Amino acid sequence: MTTLTKRNRRVEAPAEQNEGRRDPDDDDDEEEEDTDSKSLRLTLMEEVLLLGIKDKEGYTSFWNDSISSGLRSCMMVELTLRGRIHLEPQSTRRRKLLDRRVLVKSSAPTGDVLLDEALKIMKETEPAENVANWIELLTGETWNPLKMHFQIRNVRERLAKNLVEKGVLRTEKQNFLLFDMTTHPVTDGNEKTRLVERLQESLLERWTNDSRRMNHRMLALIVLAHMADVLDNALLALPDERYDSAFSRSRSLLDADPDTESAKVTTMAEEMIWAVLASFNKS
Repeated sequence: MTTLTKRNRRVEAPAEQNEGRRDPDDDDDEEEEDTDSKSLRLTLMEEVLLLGIKDKEGYTSFWNDSISSGLRSCMMVELTLRGRIHLEPQSTRRRKLLDRRVLVKSSAPTGDVLLDEALKIMKETEPAENVANWIELLTGETWNPLKMHFQIRNVRERLAKNLVEKGVLRTEKQNFLLFDMTTHPVTDGNEKTRLVERLQESLLERWTNDSRRMNHRMLALIVLAHMADVLDNALLALPDERYDSAFSRSRSLLDADPDTESAKVTTMAEEMIWAVLASFNKS
């Protein structure tokens, strides 16, 4: 498990059917209005991968062992935001987030191949699994040979191709002495810059000091970027004082107790965001 750790002084080059809860589909308009109109509409998976890719080299850090599970966590949140899945309702006796199963609300196609693949697997699986188990199964981190087929393969490569099609990345071949590797350097630096700036602003100028008042996609992005060990990539270029402030605020959010925070929320999307953080803290 990796965590967001404070940088050294040397700065690297920047290169939601639950009574009393809103339907997650209602969140989409709110999220759209908060998105820079000049930006492409990227999925959470694509945004997290873009934060992790080195601009010129075109690949993620070889030392990052969290990005695979982080990207599968993105699928859970994105499917909830799109009204396809949700956590089973609370009972009279409150249960912890990771004791509640993931239920399929709608199996309607999302238009995204990876999301539809994950949704199909969840719909056809009985009994239903909890969030932590689904992240492990979709990542392939299971010792049960009967569940190995749940793994969604080549996620990074498929997401990179999506970003190539959207004009954000390009495809190159690089030689690494003993082997050649397909890489995807950033070709539209403006798109990544806008993403980084939105994330920085959410922790600085637009900081609310209350996660319930945050835009749901931005709250999700901060949590998921942390889980994928790429959050610091968006903060490194900040001057020291602003970096310290953004780091401190992100830590106050990420160190919060997910079960306590989820008890305060009103949407299924927020519940799922806290559930994925709970799964990360458990690992």
